[in-house]
Amino acid sequence: MAEDRITQRTITAVMIVIAALAFVFSFGNVWSLALRLGVPRPIAPLIAPMVDLSVVGLLVALRYLSLRGLPAEQMTSATRLMHFSGLLTLALNVAEPVVAGHYGRAAVDAVAPLLLLGWGSVGPQLLRAFHTVARPAASTPLPSAIESDPETTSDVSRPAVPLIVPAPASVAPQIAPAPASPAIKVPEPLLTEASSIATSHHTEHGEPITAAQLKTRLGIGLPMATALHAAL
Repeated sequence: MAEDRITQRTITAVMIVIAALAFVFSFGNVWSLALRLGVPRPIAPLIAPMVDLSVVGLLVALRYLSLRGLPAEQMTSATRLMHFSGLLTLALNVAEPVVAGHYGRAAVDAVAPLLLLGWGSVGPQLLRAFHTVARPAASTPLPSAIESDPETTSDVSRPAVPLIVPAPASVAPQIAPAPASPAIKVPEPLLTEASSIATSHHTEHGEPITAAQLKTRLGIGLPMATALHAAL
């Protein structure tokens, strides 16, 4: 920051010194030109300050706006007026030596206005560039200390909590359904005999016959006896 401030102040001081020297240097030249052109003596000394003060005021304004980071596109009118004032200062300084035929003197008299024109164009650009470079550097925060590992800190400060793992839900074993037994075809004669046995059993005992009793009476297997009992 100190280096940036010193650089900006140096450029500003150079611009002020060159503007002041150009003002002093052109004051006598413009006064002589005004007297040569027949301008009254009380008015002749007022011509140079009007032009030079315009340049100085515009330089101060452009410096202020450039230090605040204003884009060059928004200062176009002020920059053009400053260039016009600088060219007018140059013309007034070299006009009298050129008319008199002293071209060497005209070249010397053109030094101050040309430098004023150059610094009036380059100075605000430099200040604007310094402002652009310095602002990101100033806005970037620098870490004051290295932060500790958040995981380590949290592990130390946090009390131990037992980890509860939920028991897995019991899954009932899936039992495959038993394959359906194929339907037993009951022969018609056997069904008639079974019906006769069932009727006589009911008459004797007063209760229906069971499949096991049908199995014993007919001498057949239990599946066939069950099928006959279901068909009765």
